[in-house]
Amino acid sequence: MNLRERVFELLKSSPDERFKARQIAEWLHKTYPAETAEKMARSSFIDSEAALLNQLVAEIGANRPAWQAKFPNLRTTEGRPRRYYWTEKSEAEEIAQAESAISPPAGSPQIPALSTAPVQERDLYPMLMEFISSEMGAAAFRINESTASNRRGAGGNKWLYPDIVAIEALTSGMNKEVVGALQNSGERRARVWSFEVKRLLNRSNVREAYFQAVSNSSWASFGYLAAAEIEGADTVREIQMLYSVHGIGLIEIDMDSPTESVLRIPARERLSIEWSMCSRLADENRDFSSVMRRLRQFYQTGDL
Repeated sequence: MNLRERVFELLKSSPDERFKARQIAEWLHKTYPAETAEKMARSSFIDSEAALLNQLVAEIGANRPAWQAKFPNLRTTEGRPRRYYWTEKSEAEEIAQAESAISPPAGSPQIPALSTAPVQERDLYPMLMEFISSEMGAAAFRINESTASNRRGAGGNKWLYPDIVAIEALTSGMNKEVVGALQNSGERRARVWSFEVKRLLNRSNVREAYFQAVSNSSWASFGYLAAAEIEGADTVREIQMLYSVHGIGLIEIDMDSPTESVLRIPARERLSIEWSMCSRLADENRDFSSVMRRLRQFYQTGDL
């Protein structure tokens, strides 16, 4: 069996569709049973169908770096499980498609692909908010740019607003006497998280997206860039380098199971919130002003 040719056959037959390595292995076994049977017969350790599939998955993963170096149309998403796909688009064209939520071209896949339904950035907001609530124990709020004023003219508020802001009550679950003491101690009782959301990150847009998050989230206790898809190891390495300077973290959103989203790079904590930036945001945006009202009420009453 020529593994590369068979893998590429599936991916090319369904361009822009994402497949897990196990899906590819199952397709290979179903489509070319004689070739996989021969592979089993020649092996001294593949003694079952399950072992065969595991071996195919391992070989696909092991060959991936060499394949990608030689065939740039083969791309993969980062994270686990990695997803493989074939595309004729440039990385910039992939970003344009993701941001406009255009469905990938119809193909003729031999097995079910992950999902061909167009997903827009706004569809990711409730998914990320679910993850924030379940994993971080914070109350999340959507910041809609359309509720902002435009007093500064075109471009005056560019990269000013995050997509989501969350408040984490540090006193949650504490003894009420301790909470009462903290109310009068001046100690910090809440942390504020800020999130910039993208549908897709690749080498074409990663720096712009990251600096957008730096611009609109560095004021908070924690700032994050969150994306549903992260394409290519180079993209993650670029974020890691930028993180070392700016401290904005990275979250990979799991669209199938939001609570299983992955905090890829933990944000560096800012010990004091930049309140002057909060004031600017509250002056310009009703949604953000409402979040600050909730934070004020929490400090006054302990209720969030």
